[in-house]
Order: sequence, then structure tokens, then C-alpha cells
Amino acid sequence: MIRAQALTYAFGPGRPALDGVSFELPPGRLCGVVGANGSGKSTLLAVVAGLFTPTAGSLTVRGDVSPGAEAAIRRRVALVLQDPDQQIIGATVEEDLLLGVPRGDEPRREAARRLAARFGLADLGAPVHTLSLGSRRKLCIVTALRDAPEVLLLDEPFAGLDYPAVREMRAILAENRAAGVTQLVAAHDLEAFADLADAWVVLDAGRLARAGSADEVFPALRGHGVRPPGGWLSARGIAPWE
Repeated sequence: MIRAQALTYAFGPGRPALDGVSFELPPGRLCGVVGANGSGKSTLLAVVAGLFTPTAGSLTVRGDVSPGAEAAIRRRVALVLQDPDQQIIGATVEEDLLLGVPRGDEPRREAARRLAARFGLADLGAPVHTLSLGSRRKLCIVTALRDAPEVLLLDEPFAGLDYPAVREMRAILAENRAAGVTQLVAAHDLEAFADLADAWVVLDAGRLARAGSADEVFPALRGHGVRPPGGWLSARGIAPWE
């Protein structure tokens, strides 16, 4: 369970990046966190990841409450940033994949290698700078999943991906959901995962604008600077860019 109660975070004086946001997400669900650029999506993920401490209000992740339990939350949660180059440290796929795994823990290291192969990263010696954007992003996700987090946070995971990579990313989300991983996916474009999400949170200028199912949220999206998915618009005879 993720529960935000009047969650507020401010980087300094002025308008908070998050302002009184409240929502709940049951375990094992996939939630889309959507909003225009600057709406607070990435900040919300950072707070849920235990990287930022709320300025006011609280965040609960499986019984651990922030402020106060950020270290415990970080052990439950994995965050994958929008730009994989901000997260990849190793020079090769294997080096990055096994960072933090003791050399003597061969069962855990071998399990990580098998996970990488399952996600199409079988060439463990490949230099990371030769990987495509989609492959670098998959490496970050595999590294995050390596330690079996209870919650996975993805910031704009579809940005810049071609069609095959989008399909792979969708398969990753679906597989994680089937495995019971709670997922928050921050995006400003819903097209690629509209049919996969169980719930939606819409942010607008740091405030919670809407929360609920697609039927409850999609009719209001355009008023908050977010384009609803094309299929939803087409079914209602609405032009995508109207």
C-alpha cells in the first residue's frame, strides 16, 4: 500500500513542487502519474522513493512512514530515472548490473545475469555507450529489479523509444504487474500504457487534480494539459489535437 496524505514538498521559498497531494494505491497495482511538464511528477516519484523528505504531510509505503522512515522506504522501492545515463555507472553491462553484489555471492550474481538475458541483454561484456537508448533503459530496469523491490517507479519510461522498444517496455510493465510489483509510471503521454494502468493520478502545478480509474480521470485530462489516449478520443469522435 502506498498512501500519500496531504503530501507537500518544497525546494525552497515560493510555491511547493507538491502541494497537499493525497491518494492511495493498493499493492500490486500499476498507477499512471500524469501531468504537463513541471506538474510535479518527478518530485512525487523522488518522495515515494525515499530520496526527498516531505515538507508537510506524510507518505506511507507498506507501513513505513515518511518523514522518519526514508531509509526503510528506500529498501522497498526502486526508482528508474528518465535519462539512463544519469543512473548507469559501470563501463559494461555486467559491471553495471553487478554493482553492489558481493563477488562471493555467486548465486545472486548468476540470478542477475539470467534476468539480464531475459530482458535481451545477453551480451554482458558490451560497453554501455554502445547500447541503444531502449537497451540502456532496460539495463536500469533490470538493475532495479535485481533486488526484487516491492515498488518500482519509472519516470517517462517510453520517452524516445522506437516502436519495438515501446512494445518491450509494455511487456516489462505487464510482467511486473503479474508478479505483484507495485508500479508508478510518470508520463505526460498516456498512449503507450493507457490499457495497462489500474489507476491514475493527475497532477497540475503540484496539486492533485484527479485520481481514480480511466473512466473517472480521462474526461478531465485535457483541462490539465494532458492529451487523452487516441483510442479513447476516437471512440468519442474527438480529434486528437483539437
